Amino acid sequence: MTTATDTTGIAALEYVRQIAPYQAGKPIEELARELGLAPESIVKLASNENPLGMPESARAALLRATDLGRYPDANGFALKARLAARYGVPADWLTLGNGSNDILEAAAAVTLNPQASCVYSQHSFAVYALATQARGAQAIVVPARDYGHDLAAMAAAIRPDTRLVFIANPNNPTGTFLPAPALAAFLAQVPRAVVVVLDEAYNEYLPPELRYDSVAWVRRHPNLIVSRSFSKAFGLAGLRVGYGIAQPALTDLLNRVRQPFNVNALAQVAAAAALDDADFLERSYALNRAGLHTLTAAFDRLGLDYVPPFGNFVLVKVGPAARVYQELLRRGVIVRPVANYGLPEWLRVTVGLAAENARFLEVLPPALAAARAQ
Repeated sequence: MTTATDTTGIAALEYVRQIAPYQAGKPIEELARELGLAPESIVKLASNENPLGMPESARAALLRATDLGRYPDANGFALKARLAARYGVPADWLTLGNGSNDILEAAAAVTLNPQASCVYSQHSFAVYALATQARGAQAIVVPARDYGHDLAAMAAAIRPDTRLVFIANPNNPTGTFLPAPALAAFLAQVPRAVVVVLDEAYNEYLPPELRYDSVAWVRRHPNLIVSRSFSKAFGLAGLRVGYGIAQPALTDLLNRVRQPFNVNALAQVAAAAALDDADFLERSYALNRAGLHTLTAAFDRLGLDYVPPFGNFVLVKVGPAARVYQELLRRGVIVRPVANYGLPEWLRVTVGLAAENARFLEVLPPALAAARAQ
């Protein structure tokens, strides 16, 4: 395990120094400062947030919350009870996280070290690479198939030293989807000693005919963790709540490395309320389906290639993406460049409110023209 010092003389692990920090979507306030724009005039379609914002049920629950001078329930009893009832599992099959990222990091913490390897797909969520590199493990990055996971190639890539596999379904940033039979067949091939994380942060946006019971797979596979998030369809991105579902042997390990009080009291209260808000979830789903249709129809008219979307965003090919991104910023619209995912000609566009989608589509043609003229 090698260390290196910098100009301050601080010794640190070399593989940590080599990590490129996670790139978040540009905040509205930052663009407003940079270009002197009014914050309310800016449209942000960069971070896969729910454009409806926080549900009123969660807002009301937050207003009722008291006694914030005390630590939150470290075990999240009330929220776990709601989740256990929803999915028909015991509470000790659940792990709460500070966002679902926390579950991904915990899975890496209990499985990876410099003698281990981790398998994940090209063009998959950046945290998989970050979590792997932070443990000094070797990343086995399997080439994508049609911008998504090649499950046969991923199964073949598993080595004797492989301890962890990440799969996102739907996948971020490409929006691809793996049907249930393909996933079930893959899980049956994975050795028992290898933990699989099935990252379902966008699960609630799938149309009903494509949904499947991944919790049933958890019951059959003691090496499977299903992770989900309240940051997307449930509208609680700012509160950071996620959870993992796994058999008790795995949840016990995750809880050994989980930070104490990792989900704050307000986040627990809001998540419990949002989980029961079926009306808000349905409105979020309907708004997203309409927005996807609006965006993809416009891309068809403009002759732009895109990956068929299954989340709450569309990956669209615009050519000189870095320049198009800057031109959109000048026009007060923030989207997400994805060159760091190996997709330098593409932008990821989150579904917004109807007016936000319309604003983006209004400024896209001139932004494309200006970028291509440079």
